Amino acid sequence: MTFQSISIFRDKCLLNGKWCDSKEKMPVYNPSSQKVIAQVPSMGASETKQAIRDATQAFSTWKQTSPMHRAKLLSEWHRLILDAKSSLAYIMSVEQGKPLAEASAEIDYAASYVLWFAEEAMRVQGEVLSSANPHQRLIVTRSPVGVCAAITPWNFPAAMITRKVAPALASGCTMLVKPAQQTPLTALALGELATQAGFPAGVLQIITGEAKDIGEEMTSNPQVRKLSFTGSTKIGSLLMSQCAHDVKKISLELGGNAPFIVFNNSDVSVAVEELMKAKFRNAGQTCISPNRVYVQSGVKDAFTQSLIKAITELKLGDGLEPETTIGPLIDEAAVQKVIHHIENAKALGASVLCGGNRPLADGNWFEPTLLDNVPPNALCVVEETFGPVVPLVTFDSEQEVIHLANDTPFGLAAYLFSSDIHQVERITNEIDSGMIGINTGVISAANAPFGGVKASGLGREGAHTGIEEYLEMKYQCYGFKA
Repeated sequence: MTFQSISIFRDKCLLNGKWCDSKEKMPVYNPSSQKVIAQVPSMGASETKQAIRDATQAFSTWKQTSPMHRAKLLSEWHRLILDAKSSLAYIMSVEQGKPLAEASAEIDYAASYVLWFAEEAMRVQGEVLSSANPHQRLIVTRSPVGVCAAITPWNFPAAMITRKVAPALASGCTMLVKPAQQTPLTALALGELATQAGFPAGVLQIITGEAKDIGEEMTSNPQVRKLSFTGSTKIGSLLMSQCAHDVKKISLELGGNAPFIVFNNSDVSVAVEELMKAKFRNAGQTCISPNRVYVQSGVKDAFTQSLIKAITELKLGDGLEPETTIGPLIDEAAVQKVIHHIENAKALGASVLCGGNRPLADGNWFEPTLLDNVPPNALCVVEETFGPVVPLVTFDSEQEVIHLANDTPFGLAAYLFSSDIHQVERITNEIDSGMIGINTGVISAANAPFGGVKASGLGREGAHTGIEEYLEMKYQCYGFKA
């Protein structure tokens, strides 16, 4: 399979129903080979401003469409995404690096949000409230926010788009998407499928270019009434400040530093299996990836030996190779961050139990790595590594591990392994996190609320709450003469 053979492949921007090019181009690289695989338009503030005007015009009619009509188009988009799964997975694997099996699973996951919000479009309801005044009737309705903008990351180039676009379109909003510079091709292919599904011009637009120029227009333009962003806390904080001037609605899914806690009474084999699923998916480049692994002293040796065996069985390679189970990191900066975190931990007394090397001088490759005796002030514990590195920390008591788990400004996800339901209840009540996996490392689902607390963000995506992020409540008080 090649890009030329894929009917949905696009290397131009989707603006107001047309595929648009520009003189300025941005290269897209394959992280496995580091070769340029495509050139996409490098749009700027002026093109973004025009796209917002077109989205505003489209909103005037799109918001008037029936929920049933919007649900029908979303359902068709869902069908087309699944029909094109192999092509979408190929595009994603080549531009992002993840193994084809993972890329294919992400397409299923991305499509699940489209189907979920197709159904949620039919469930947006108002309320009739009782009044203390017999001569009044109180009614609450919900209406779409307006023109929305989304800035999406490179690590899940399909799911992070559908998780934002589907609820926006279901609610009657229009949406302008700026995908990550590293992975625009998956976004553009999804845009092609959306046009095939029948969405009108201007309802969904996808623009590529410099993040600063496009982002500043999105945040400063008063016609944009909602911004959704997934990425680092640093950038999220900046975007939040830029949106403050006209009080835009904003959803932020930001950094994580997920603790993974294994108690003495847990099933060690299950804990290791679930850690492997959660940690090494996408080579550790996942916001909810376990970043700190706390193991109670009674099972530390058994857990460590089992984990070493599992890690050394991973097959590092190009995502298109069928035997590959873990792909490359996204770019050289990601590799250097992993190296820096490992060297810092070693300097503070940690030991490398397996991995720890860059196997090739060229390419964004790094071995899956296990560190032991990692101190609490090591960078791989304090910061989000976003790579295939597992730091092991031993603990003795519940209170000790609760303190360690909460000793971070972040609170996106956490994982807890225990066979004692009372202990589970105690720990989950104490952990500061928006999501907690209990005896499982797989927690994401379209019908569950995704989001964090503290510096990990604002708002929730998915579930019935996901569409509420794109709706405004309007309270109406009707008075009647006695």
